[in-house]
Amino acid sequence: MTVTFDFHDRHVLVTGGSNGLGLAMARGFHTAGAQVTITGRREAAEEYDEDLSGFRYVRCEMTDRAMIADLASGLDRLDVLVNNAGQNLVGRGEWDPDVFEEALTINLTGAFRLSTACHDLLAASPGGGSVINLGSMTSFLAVDLVPGYGAAKAGVVQLTKTLAAAWAKDGIRVNAVAPGLIETNMTAKMVANDAAVAPTIARTPMRRVGTPEDIAPVVMFLASGAAPFLTGQTIAVDGGFLIQG
Repeated sequence: MTVTFDFHDRHVLVTGGSNGLGLAMARGFHTAGAQVTITGRREAAEEYDEDLSGFRYVRCEMTDRAMIADLASGLDRLDVLVNNAGQNLVGRGEWDPDVFEEALTINLTGAFRLSTACHDLLAASPGGGSVINLGSMTSFLAVDLVPGYGAAKAGVVQLTKTLAAAWAKDGIRVNAVAPGLIETNMTAKMVANDAAVAPTIARTPMRRVGTPEDIAPVVMFLASGAAPFLTGQTIAVDGGFLIQG
């Protein structure tokens, strides 16, 4: 079954849209007619292996307050904000308080700063603006390797509720998507290791790892006119992983 959306004359910002989940979302919105801005950590779009020529590219570090402010101030219009940029710092050890704090900044504080900086543009969106945040299975389940990432992603769920309640009066809907294990650059080593991925697949009723293309249409639905009465919700797109208690 092919699902189509119409985002013509809509302006979309996808943070971390240079690869993985973010790129799938950016491509989905672009194919549906939107004008899409993406962010990444490299100086220029040409430095990535993927073809990003269909998007406006802006370098932005989610730990840099000035870059976040510049990103928002450089937008003339915004209808949809996808707070996708994120990173776990397992390789550096998130039990170190400084690394823990950095993980919070990347995955939670940065999204809050950008959302509030874009509030007025979203409020001015014809038909209403939409924010979609990216959660995780660690929003709900403890993973002791990533205490900072997990705390941040749990915070994303609560932040989504709070922004939704505060901004409904401004015509802005705020929702979140919590992906299960998705095959991306970040998870490639785990997915390639049959022993490492087997417990997750065994717990997942659909018995497979997800793809970015499983996530993008759900994000687009939340941002679309098909969800006008839906706000403050976090949708787990996980093949049923969470229901296997």
